[in-house]
Amino acid sequence: MTKKIIMFIILAILVVAIIAIGVYLIYKKAPSPSPAVFLDDSLATTEGVSSLVKANNQFAVDFYSKHSGDSNFFFSPYSVSGAMSMVYEGAKGDTSSQIASVFHLPDVKVLESSSAKIYNEINKAGKSYSLNTANALWAQKDYSFLPAYLQTVDKYYGGKLTNLDFVNNTENSRTTINKYIEDKTNNKIKDLIPQGAVDSYTRLVLTNAIYFKGNWQKQFAKADTRQEDFNVSSGKIVKADMMRLTGEDTRFKYTENDDVQVLNLPYQGNDLSMTLILPKAGKTVKDAEKYLSDQKLSGLKTDLQNTRIDIYIPKFKLETKYFMKNDMSDMGMPSAFSDAADFSGMTGSKDLKIGDVIHQAFVQVDEEGTEAAAATAVVMTLNSAMPGTVKTFRADHPFLFVIQQNSTGNILFLGRLDNPAK
Repeated sequence: MTKKIIMFIILAILVVAIIAIGVYLIYKKAPSPSPAVFLDDSLATTEGVSSLVKANNQFAVDFYSKHSGDSNFFFSPYSVSGAMSMVYEGAKGDTSSQIASVFHLPDVKVLESSSAKIYNEINKAGKSYSLNTANALWAQKDYSFLPAYLQTVDKYYGGKLTNLDFVNNTENSRTTINKYIEDKTNNKIKDLIPQGAVDSYTRLVLTNAIYFKGNWQKQFAKADTRQEDFNVSSGKIVKADMMRLTGEDTRFKYTENDDVQVLNLPYQGNDLSMTLILPKAGKTVKDAEKYLSDQKLSGLKTDLQNTRIDIYIPKFKLETKYFMKNDMSDMGMPSAFSDAADFSGMTGSKDLKIGDVIHQAFVQVDEEGTEAAAATAVVMTLNSAMPGTVKTFRADHPFLFVIQQNSTGNILFLGRLDNPAK
């Protein structure tokens, strides 16, 4: 082999190596594509989506009113409604009508197509912010669910089924669900399902997770943040890290009336924004709460005008958790949590009820933007009177016994066993 041929081979190898390295670096730097969304929203309409949005918003106000006395409050109505919509698909009779009433749900066909449309919109690719949601079903591995129910939840809600073993491996099942929720919420929602919330009688857990992280369209300068007084409702004064945006170019959508000031802060991409409703001097949060209805909130947002304004907002972080069984029962759906529950649309029989609805949420607001996450778990357990529950009768202590005629109930013999060895 001549020297020229050897040099040519070496040069060719170097060129191929450089091209390979370049291709690797390009694909390494490129963001990984978002997973494709396949939910069937072919029958969705603008009116249908609007009706589902109004339903979700009304539930948000209803649940808030149950906690209006809390010092801090934060939750995701979408997460709760999303999880409960999957539950609703398997409900029948009074159980179904009560859930529909509490969550203001539209006709089931509108619900399905509109839920799929909203889900697809949340998970769309190419956003300048992070926003995603995920539904899932976690079922006892040897327990039968109706194929039609599972197919509906998969088709319109993206609720994929995973089999676990709550009966023999309860703790591992619990940690598996919690790890999934952590992954879907960027580790912001941890230990959603606490110990004891699922047990050997659990047959199904339905979960929703939602995560958001977005930067302000116009960010606050960290150097301008300083500690200032913050007046708590109780009259106490605390220190807060107060962010500020001031200057001639500080213009945002704003409106006010006798009760409140309303400010709208957009996130990058203009798809999402935060609306703040601030009571005026001499007014309280109670005065602001009356604007939370869907109609009044829409009215306020219609009144927003681009305005030159100086802004001072505290940095804050909230972490909340709600066990919603009692709230939902009080709001109008007690049947779902009782032995009278009818979820025969899931299994073909009235063998399940809701043990609890667990909701956990996180939000952090700072100079750059907002990060928020929430998750909901609906724990379905066996009805106490259902044949699927294995009962134990251990006669190892004194007992009475009766021998009687079946036709008349006439007692022929009545006894009490106190000591079988005597």
